[in-house]
Amino acid sequence: MEGRIEISGLSIVLGEQAQAFEAVKALDCRIEPGQFVCILGPSGCGKSTLLGALAGHLVPSQGTLQMDGQPVVGPSQQRGMVFQQHTLFPWRSVRENVAFGLKMRGVAKAERLAAADEILALVGLEGFAERWPNQLSGGMQQRVEIARVLINRPRLLLMDEPFGALDALTRMKMQALLLDIWTRIRTTVVFVTHDIDEALFLADRILVMSPRPGRIIEDFSLDFARPRHTELMTTPEFTHLKRHCLELLHHEDGRQLPRLNPLGLPTDHSTPRFAI
Repeated sequence: MEGRIEISGLSIVLGEQAQAFEAVKALDCRIEPGQFVCILGPSGCGKSTLLGALAGHLVPSQGTLQMDGQPVVGPSQQRGMVFQQHTLFPWRSVRENVAFGLKMRGVAKAERLAAADEILALVGLEGFAERWPNQLSGGMQQRVEIARVLINRPRLLLMDEPFGALDALTRMKMQALLLDIWTRIRTTVVFVTHDIDEALFLADRILVMSPRPGRIIEDFSLDFARPRHTELMTTPEFTHLKRHCLELLHHEDGRQLPRLNPLGLPTDHSTPRFAI
């Protein structure tokens, strides 16, 4: 399986000269193929900056960033990006929007439209192929956005708070849909959020970042059973982890709090696993 990410000593400076500032600092991380990783942190901590570097839109100031052993140099269809606000073309139908990437690659019309219909079925929009984007709800527009990325079969799916603009009920439905899609395609996912519930519900693993300059102050794995259901959020284990994440995010100087095991006791493990 492809989609292994290796980050070593990564620092990124944004702005120029007197206005320059260090957005992320000395990040070290390895993400295995097929993992669903959430990056959790306060606003302005460099989460989106890190995602931009993974997408190839930002150049590291120091360190290295590789996917499957190759340096990340510029954007690639192997690394698909989904933003908070959709980027659909209003003058193209849903099917044409989804097929656009294949059109740019020179794929024949019949083939690319058939592929678009297949992906639309995957995201539950098989009856909306001929609609215009402005005829869809916010959640449906985000489904089309996800489909437009997935049609390229990326090894890495990058998601920058893709459900942040949705109402609570639609957001929960989209989270469940994303997990369903991910269990079928098993691509590597890096999902940025500042919503603790969302991170705990979705992820195999959570990276918690400090305030700017962003550093990884905690890296822990989750063993909640899959498929996951909303009842998970009412369990004592979920509540405990949510409290621990809140403490990390409110620890403004970025120093690491004592690591906890599922019983709330300190542990010496460098990468704790919360087995449920």
